[in-house]
Amino acid sequence: MRWLIVLALVAAAPGCAIPSTVTPPPAAAAPQRKPVMESALLPADRRALDRRLERYLRDRPGRLALAVYDRTTGARYSFREHTPFMLASVAKMDILLAFLLAKQHERRRLTGYEHRLAAQMIRTSDNDCAHELYMTIGGRHGLDRSLRRLGVEHTRPGPGLSWGATRSRPSDQVKVLEQLTDPEGPLSAPYRRYALDLMSSVAPEQAWGVSAAAPRGDVALKNGWLPADVHDGLWTINSVGRLGVRGHELLIAVLSERSPDMETGIATVEHAARLAVDALTA
Repeated sequence: MRWLIVLALVAAAPGCAIPSTVTPPPAAAAPQRKPVMESALLPADRRALDRRLERYLRDRPGRLALAVYDRTTGARYSFREHTPFMLASVAKMDILLAFLLAKQHERRRLTGYEHRLAAQMIRTSDNDCAHELYMTIGGRHGLDRSLRRLGVEHTRPGPGLSWGATRSRPSDQVKVLEQLTDPEGPLSAPYRRYALDLMSSVAPEQAWGVSAAAPRGDVALKNGWLPADVHDGLWTINSVGRLGVRGHELLIAVLSERSPDMETGIATVEHAARLAVDALTA
């Protein structure tokens, strides 16, 4: 679906009446953490993984970048992420973080209606509900403020109401995952559990992507997919999530663009995720 069509649909918003817009509160500052050693992935191993990814992508259409953080060992790895990507529906994870921070600051529980908005936005990737929550947090300016105060510095919300046109790097989306799930992060335990519950129960037909690197099924994710007008209808295919693999807790973001079709893009993202996860958990 083209974003022009999406915007026309959200203007109609058949399933969700737009709530009052509130000014988002200052986001809690990211906690100061002790530096971690990255010796779990030695320089030679990093170079070897670079080569494996480059060799695989040489014959694949489009462009791809990824980032992984292994919470178990402290290792971080990134690949080709200097140029940002359009997030498409992965931006819904960023909206969820900003929304939960706002509710926490107000010391108010989510209403039943707000629960429905958040659940449909994440579990079924509902665009109308995402639009309503985006307006609630203050649109592009509210999202930008919230992310920057958390140290998510290379993410730029799309123009106007086009949240799906938000551009970001994989390492920034890993930071968003950290803020959503880290016990030392800004969200309370109930909100962290809530976010993980939503991302662990997406519709089965939307559970592709980084989940391919966790065959035992310990997965919480959010995907994004879009035939982008800006790329002449070629596909943006993105997948981000938290994985449990062979005793490792991993946060991973794989962003891609310019695939000829959705199936090709998914296959590319899944194979790249498997290569990276196998290297960090071997």
